[in-house]
Amino acid sequence: MQVTPLVWIITIAVTILFFVYEFFAHVRKPHEPSIGESARWSALYIGLALLFGVGIGMESGWTFGGEYFAGYLTEKALSVDNLFVFLIVMTGFAVPRKYQQKVLMVGIIIALILRGGFIAVGATLIENFSWVFYLFGALLLFLAYRQAFGGHDGNPADGRFMKFVRRVLPVTPEYHRDRLTVNLDGKRFVTPMLLTIIAIGFVDLIFAVDSIPAIYGLTSEAYIVFTANAFALMGLRQLFFLIGGLLERLVYLAQGLAVILAFIGVKLVFHALHVNEVSFINGGQPLLWVPEIPIWFSLLFIAAAILVATGASLVKTRSGRVGDGGEGGLGDRADHDHTSAAAAAHQDADAAVGEDTDRTARSSR
Repeated sequence: MQVTPLVWIITIAVTILFFVYEFFAHVRKPHEPSIGESARWSALYIGLALLFGVGIGMESGWTFGGEYFAGYLTEKALSVDNLFVFLIVMTGFAVPRKYQQKVLMVGIIIALILRGGFIAVGATLIENFSWVFYLFGALLLFLAYRQAFGGHDGNPADGRFMKFVRRVLPVTPEYHRDRLTVNLDGKRFVTPMLLTIIAIGFVDLIFAVDSIPAIYGLTSEAYIVFTANAFALMGLRQLFFLIGGLLERLVYLAQGLAVILAFIGVKLVFHALHVNEVSFINGGQPLLWVPEIPIWFSLLFIAAAILVATGASLVKTRSGRVGDGGEGGLGDRADHDHTSAAAAAHQDADAAVGEDTDRTARSSR
């Protein structure tokens, strides 16, 4: 696949302009998006992603088109898992709902920047060292195991990293609108909003570790890796508000993602054996008898795994046992009932908090 520097520049420039537009058009003025607004924009971004994939297929061949769609599906599914952790973080910090758009936007931008760095490093490693496929494959198999049996048992807002940040930075106990810092009695304090963004950035770094090796297991084209990630992150903010209530019902999402990561891990190991140059494996010679998994099979497998995980989750939670703590319920999803209740309680106090913090900010000035 031939991608000229001009195409790269245009793609990156359009991506930056998109996020600039998103900020000024939707995020700059704090508000809670309606279901209709979220649905319209989500449909638009998904439609653009699909059209882009068709464009790749028609311009560069459907092998590359299939790689893009497989990568996009994988990254979109991983991004939905990101949303669940974002929800835990924002609930842990009791972020007022009208300010959650800003936190999500900053989190998505951080995610794209971090993934961009990982993409560049991954492309360089793959181009120069074929043994990296063994490393990526082993990493994905480990992450698949952790995804299946580890879950999201902790709240990043109360983790060691955030406790360290709280010890280092002076923090106000309440929000001051959507400001990151505030001057009180001549001293500069950071607000819980800044702590939330730091926590989201830390979570993004962790998620980038499984995201990039996963898509490099489907394609070696850095351009496809970048665009699939960019489109998967576009519209994620609107998707959060659109399916926020559905997130708690996706009780088998972790298991579905584990299956996908394990499959790609095996695919990477097969490819590593097929192009082997490691001296202590078959004398440094490729094992040509090892099968290469075709991209059409990868695309079908990933789509089927997502559909099965989603369908099984909805069937499991249809009976209304979502929060009973039973097998497969939200007891497996990081005490979500408790955090949702905390978020609901905080929403009722938003108006009072806003008034108090406005008065505090005015007095500090």
